This record gives sequence, C-alpha cells and structure tokens, in this order.
Amino acid sequence: MEKPAPLGYGLGLRPIYYDEILSSRPPIDWFEIISENYMLAGGRPLAMLDRIRADYPVVMHGVSMSLASTDPLNFDYLRQLKALADRVQPDWVSDHVAWTGVHGVSLHDLLPIPYTRESLAHIVERIQRVQDFLKRRLVVENASTYVSFVDSEMSEHEFVREMAERADCLLLLDVNNVFVSSFNHGFDPVAFIDGVPAERVVQFHMAGHTDNETHRVDTHDQPVCDEVWALYEHARRHCGDVSAMIERDDNYPPLSELLDELQHMRDIDARISKERALSAA
Repeated sequence: MEKPAPLGYGLGLRPIYYDEILSSRPPIDWFEIISENYMLAGGRPLAMLDRIRADYPVVMHGVSMSLASTDPLNFDYLRQLKALADRVQPDWVSDHVAWTGVHGVSLHDLLPIPYTRESLAHIVERIQRVQDFLKRRLVVENASTYVSFVDSEMSEHEFVREMAERADCLLLLDVNNVFVSSFNHGFDPVAFIDGVPAERVVQFHMAGHTDNETHRVDTHDQPVCDEVWALYEHARRHCGDVSAMIERDDNYPPLSELLDELQHMRDIDARISKERALSAA
C-alpha cells in the first residue's frame, strides 16, 4: 500500500486569513480546505483558492459525504466533488465515519453510528464505491461523538481498523476527537490510538474544544489544550511522520497564534526525532 508523502505542518484554510496569507506567505507547509465551501461555479472563494494553491499544497476535507447514511450515495454531490478535485489536484480527499442526513434531509451535523458488523459492512461498501467513482483512495476521519449505542459489538477503534483494512482506505486521525469522545464515553484515548493501524494514517487533526464539565464538545474555537497535546505526542510516536494540522472554525485568533501552535507541534516532533536518534546511536 502506497501512502502520500507527508506534507509537514498545515492549517485549515479559512476566509478570514486569505489576505494575510497572500500578502505575507506565512511559514505554513500546506492547507486543508472544506470541500463544500469551494464546490461553486465561481466567486471569491475559488479565486482565492486558485491563488493560494499556486504557492501551497492543498488537501480536500468534506463534511457532507454521509458515508454511514442509509440513503443512497449522492452522486450529484460526488460529481461536484470530483470536479473540484480535478481542479485543485489535492494530495488527498477526506470525509468522516458518520452520517449527515437521511430520507433526503440534511441535518448539517456529523452523527454517530453503532459499531456493529452490519454497519461496518455498510460503510465499507460505500467507501469502496466512492473510491471507484473518484478514482482515488479516500481518507476517512474518526468523528467526535456524544452518544453511544447499546447494540455496538466492538469498540470504535476496532471498527475504524476493520473499516480501513476491508475498504482499503486511508485514515485521518483526529486527535482532539479521540480525546473528546474518550471523555464523553469513558474509554482510554491512548488505547484508541494504539489500536489504529499506523500504516494507514496519513493526517492528524488538532483542535480545541469546549469543556462543559459533564461533557466536551468539538467546537474548534479554543487553543489546543495540554491533554490533547500530550495525546498528539503519543499519536506521533505511534504513527511516525504524518502530515499534521490545526483546525480553527470560530473565535478566530490572529494568525500568529495559530502559527505558534504549529511551532509547538514542530517542537514536539523535533524532540521525538532527537530522542530516537540518540537511542539509535
């Protein structure tokens, strides 16, 4: 199995930062776009993306594929997604282990599924069909969840591992989602990461969340917290050299603060590399 080459340290591309990115060319290795925001015939978002894409690698991240839904796959959506991929030439295309609607109604959220053999077979078949249509291997992300199902027959990480191997897809490991879900459901986040097939992980998401004391919500509106940084370090040790990025979707700080978070990521990775070099000497 061939994986895309690591891209380094990236950032979610958001309109609030367009002008600063174009004027200052900040030290960001790559950008991730929300696919649906650019599935347009024209306009400023596409114009900005074309200019930024000329200087930086880009990957596409979707939130509407609804891989786990029982509705038929939306091939109108997939045709638009494929057209955007043909235009952007991303290093990869990703979406989520989730469903976003049913009976033709979009619920505009990433909703959880029971981890059963039936749902596993269902999502594997749909990932394979999407990969055949897009003519590329899909990258699939673990979503944050807030409810669980008594009918589940396996843990989430067991489900993700079986899904990736049976569908022959790649994985986006969202470290913050692992932490949020582990708090909400009481499982061990380190065991989750150790259970993910490292050879299939091509990307990390890092983000902040909201602590509501009884539960955590994946809001992407806060700095990355210390517990998630510690979990990132463990994920990096488990998965090796993987493209990593920061997501921010609300309460936007100055771009310099996100660059500081990227530098913190680089510092962690440099320390791990130094430790490995010393142990091998």
